[in-house]
Amino acid sequence: MNNTISESLIDDLVTANLILFNEGVLDAFGHVSVRNPHNRDHFFLARNMAPGLVTKDDILEFNLDGEVVNDDPRKVYLERYIHSEIYRERDDVEAIVHSHSHSAVPFSVVKSAPLKPMCHMSGFMGTHVPIFEIRDVAGDETNMLITSQELGSSLTQSLGKNTLVLMRGHGSTVVAPSLKQAVYRAVYVEVNAQLQIEASRLGPIEYLSEGEAHATQVTNEGQVERPWNLWKTRAIKAQKSWLPEV
Repeated sequence: MNNTISESLIDDLVTANLILFNEGVLDAFGHVSVRNPHNRDHFFLARNMAPGLVTKDDILEFNLDGEVVNDDPRKVYLERYIHSEIYRERDDVEAIVHSHSHSAVPFSVVKSAPLKPMCHMSGFMGTHVPIFEIRDVAGDETNMLITSQELGSSLTQSLGKNTLVLMRGHGSTVVAPSLKQAVYRAVYVEVNAQLQIEASRLGPIEYLSEGEAHATQVTNEGQVERPWNLWKTRAIKAQKSWLPEV
């Protein structure tokens, strides 16, 4: 195993947690994972904790059954099956963000107002964003969380080949071919949702065409280091304001 690559990836996963919290995509809840490049049937994810407090020591390794591989006794996220089942079915996915971003949730419950890319920074969303309806799988008395492999598999089916799936009354899940792209996408899902809500108050919205969505995705995600470096610097500086003094 290349320990240098592994250490760097874990560092980036910690940074991803901090960025997503600082940019308002995650709060005390939500999580981000990355596939283990040395064992594609494993992935890295923090233990059950607030993303803004994650350190390297909090990162655990999981298999595709959602189990910790080294018998670590610490509590894990209830919804780790979001990650395990998507990695199982989508070999093209290297990183996943699950969030309850405030601006995206309304689009999961108002079917007459679908979330669509209206900003050139969010072309990766494509022209259709599916909505996962947990009632179709488990009835109308669940806690609405993805707490089993069966539910994780059903969510993955709803996601299909898309980059984003909304979860009715719950949040969203974004997938990407790299960790930095997953963070970029998660941030701009929230940005696009905010802009769409604001624009809808003015009148009919002109959304991106399929061709525009594809072209903007290719262009912008080729520059993902640019926002990553800014967000990383901002998050590390901001973290000092919320960490307890030693």
